[in-house]
Amino acid sequence: MNVLQGSALGKAVIYARNQKRYMENYLLDGRFSLSNNLAENSIRPFTVGRKNWLFSDTPKGASASAAIYSLVETAKANGLNVHTYLNHLLLYMPDADYQNDPEVLEELMPWSEQIQVECK
Repeated sequence: MNVLQGSALGKAVIYARNQKRYMENYLLDGRFSLSNNLAENSIRPFTVGRKNWLFSDTPKGASASAAIYSLVETAKANGLNVHTYLNHLLLYMPDADYQNDPEVLEELMPWSEQIQVECK
């Protein structure tokens, strides 16, 4: 294909040629996605809400909001009912001795088999 190197199309072709080895990574493993749309769609509510979070009263409040948001989005990504999952966490985390036994947290993760059964 012959295009003028200085034109917009020429720049696009040069860019594509330089990125070819990166763009073909998804061919190496069938689990790789052709696009990052899923990741972009999952962070879109966060970026839209960012303006509202400028008004967090304290850094601790902003940190707590981010933690809850992370829990909600991870639950969604794992196909869980968010309300059921958060309810489960609020019921069982206070009794979990995760500081002395961090493996207890693994049982509360959205991908654990027990959570998948109880919170789908």
